[in-house]
Parts: sequence; C-alpha cells; structure tokens
Amino acid sequence: MQAIVFCDVTDPWSYVGVVRLERAAATLTILTGEPLELSYRAAVPSRLAEAGEVAAAARITGIELNVDDVVPADSTDAWRLLTWAAESGGPVQRDLLHQLWRAHLLEGADVSDPLVLATRAALVGLDLETADGLLASEEYRDEVALQRETAASLEITELPHVVVESRWTLAGVQSQDDYVQALHRTYSAWHEETAGGE
Repeated sequence: MQAIVFCDVTDPWSYVGVVRLERAAATLTILTGEPLELSYRAAVPSRLAEAGEVAAAARITGIELNVDDVVPADSTDAWRLLTWAAESGGPVQRDLLHQLWRAHLLEGADVSDPLVLATRAALVGLDLETADGLLASEEYRDEVALQRETAASLEITELPHVVVESRWTLAGVQSQDDYVQALHRTYSAWHEETAGGE
C-alpha cells in the first residue's frame, strides 16, 4: 500500500503525527506482512500550535520539543530539498524530513538557511555540492507550489493529512493506536478490492 502524507517542516503537529503514523505503519506491516510506503508532500499549516498542548502531545510520543528556541522560517527551500530527496527513495526523504524537524523543533536551527539545509541533506547521504547547487537555484520551486496547491484543493485543514491509495484519508494528529486501527481498516478494504480484481 502507498500513502501520501501532507505535512510541514515547521509544524510541530506534523512531527508528532508523522512519528505516530510511522510507528503505526510498522505495526501494520508486522500484523499483515504488507508494507505501507509513505511519501511526503508540502502543505501549509492552518492552525497555530499552542506550545503547551503540542509539547505535552510530543512528550507522550517520546519527543522533547524545544519551543522556546524555534526560529520562524519559510519551509519552501526545505521542501525543494525534500522533493529532490524523494528521487533517492522514500527512506531518504523520510530521514531528511526527520533531520529537518529535529533541526527546527529541537535544536533551534533556521531551516530556511541554505547551510543548515545542505548539511542535513549530507547527513542522510545526499551529495552536499548538489544540495548547495539546488538551493542556489529555483529548482523544484514549481513542484513545491503544486504540492501546496494540491493540499489547498483537497481542503486540508489539519496536519498531518494522510491519503492512502488515493482514496482513504486520515486527517490530523491521532493516537498511535487510532492510527493502527485506521490503517488496519484501510488495509482490509484495500486488500478486499485488490484481491477481487485479480
């Protein structure tokens, strides 16, 4: 099964939700033997995170947010880099996304700074010079704009927003258990359809 996850680098709710979703996806694979392949797309956060609320939710998930040191940032360049990273495979894009979340939400780094972005790209095995060149150009800017337009056209209001097999959706942060149950229901419906079509 494949899923697209609309989220944002600067949105702590996206970070918390995606961590829970990824753990739930791993649980689903253990239960069913079916991997859930996740890819990530840019969306603009529609609600401001209330620091205390999101920090508490993060702590339950095992994430210690450092909200006091967060540097406000435009995530466009981060998403240009993430769109490029996706060409190297889902796991590379995922690892870079997590690096950027850590940089922004835990370490107080500026994720609109090309040096911060290129360094994080290198940490996940991407070529530093290529990353530098990309960030100095306009490459992937249109793709990121299209991702955000797609999110807007889907009237996404809560992040993360998950679309499984272009049909089933999960909106907003859920508990890990709720994600597991929702993914399992989706898997059952998807498996029934694909088995019926053989």
